[in-house]
Amino acid sequence: MEYLIYSIEDDKDIAYIIKTTLTKQGYLVNTFYDGKSFFEAFSCKKPNMILLDMMLPDISGQEILKKVRLNSENDDIDIIIISANHMLMDKIDGLDLGADDYIEKPFDLLELMSRVNVKVRRHKRHRVISVCDYTLDLDKRECLKNNVVINLTNKEFDILTILFQNVGQVVTREELLNKIWGMDTILETRTIDMHVKSLRSKMNGHHLITTVYGVGYQVKA
Repeated sequence: MEYLIYSIEDDKDIAYIIKTTLTKQGYLVNTFYDGKSFFEAFSCKKPNMILLDMMLPDISGQEILKKVRLNSENDDIDIIIISANHMLMDKIDGLDLGADDYIEKPFDLLELMSRVNVKVRRHKRHRVISVCDYTLDLDKRECLKNNVVINLTNKEFDILTILFQNVGQVVTREELLNKIWGMDTILETRTIDMHVKSLRSKMNGHHLITTVYGVGYQVKA
């Protein structure tokens, strides 16, 4: 499962350096140059981490911090401020608003990688996937919407996990059968259809899980 980082940085040179450096480390990095494009993506798929510049063309980093931290469902998202503001009070204000760390510009690439890696190690102790309003806690094997638990069977949870881990990609019925029931299964692919139908009913997720006719299913980002 890829670790997703949203980098919000309006300086395209710095944004390129951040993306290139962390991509080489194996992270999936999506770059946003303003708050509007960030929130459009955030509303559909939440990242594991946010790297946040405080001075953006359309909204302040402080406002982004407030909006993200306003919802307790986002508590597991690590937020690292990357800012040219060196004043102590700027750092304190950012941390008080809910940031987990603060890196000053210009920054050393090794320091950036080290700070990110520390947060990732902590995150891996508690594995969570968030898509739109839904959160999967892989350790507790719980599915939640707006902090309300949706009761799923083990197979339904497994199917949803695979779909969430492959957001934007079509997962075939055969893949789901093989990964969940094993390569030697004699079950028919309609077994998957029955489980997905039940999933949609429980989650009210008819628009979240899309049928790709003749192939399989897809959760769109």
